[in-house]
Amino acid sequence: MPYREDNVPTNRSYGDGCGIARALDVVGERWALLVVRELILGPQRFTDLRQSLASASSNLVADRLRELTDRGVVRRHRLPPPAASWVYELTDWGRRLEPIVIALGEWGLRAPFPPQPTVGATSVLLFLRTAGRPDPGDPPSTGRVELAGRVFTVRTAAGRTEIAQGGPPAPEYDLRTDPATLNAAVHAPDILDTALHDGRATLSGDRSALDRLLRAVARQSPVGGHPPQP
Repeated sequence: MPYREDNVPTNRSYGDGCGIARALDVVGERWALLVVRELILGPQRFTDLRQSLASASSNLVADRLRELTDRGVVRRHRLPPPAASWVYELTDWGRRLEPIVIALGEWGLRAPFPPQPTVGATSVLLFLRTAGRPDPGDPPSTGRVELAGRVFTVRTAAGRTEIAQGGPPAPEYDLRTDPATLNAAVHAPDILDTALHDGRATLSGDRSALDRLLRAVARQSPVGGHPPQP
């Protein structure tokens, strides 16, 4: 990798001029890339990040946010009223990490699962977005998905799936569940029936649009096998 003189300030450094090493100077600390992952779909409050990264202490998450902010990867700002809360979001430079993080996730599908894996809303939705490639001939659809108190818009069109934070004005379907249940359903769509029956999920509107998406994702079976089902 080429060497450049414009150094990014870091607390610790490999002292290596290679661009790979210098990138790791910025985002190579433990939990840093997972903080970036959580911000890919949109801004989050500290409490949201803390909940999503439950295995990390509050101090650790705060440290990573401070470092990423100091290095220009993340910025903190206040939302306009009526929300008026402080949130963290990726800067333009930080957003350039998105394809890198997604590619790293695809590469990691061959790695073994931890003994008791957790799954958060962002993780399952990023997989849904990446693997959700409906038949290009399928009609477009727009759905509202609520996971762990967070609301997202899920749109499919022309063989692609797009996901954005916040709900659409007129969704064709409205799914409310927890991340683990949706994670199970995207790998085995029939699990949705069980979840609807036992109350782990509620669904209103046009189910066929959601079913088409889940079937499309299930066709993209991970190399490393399906994650454990709840």
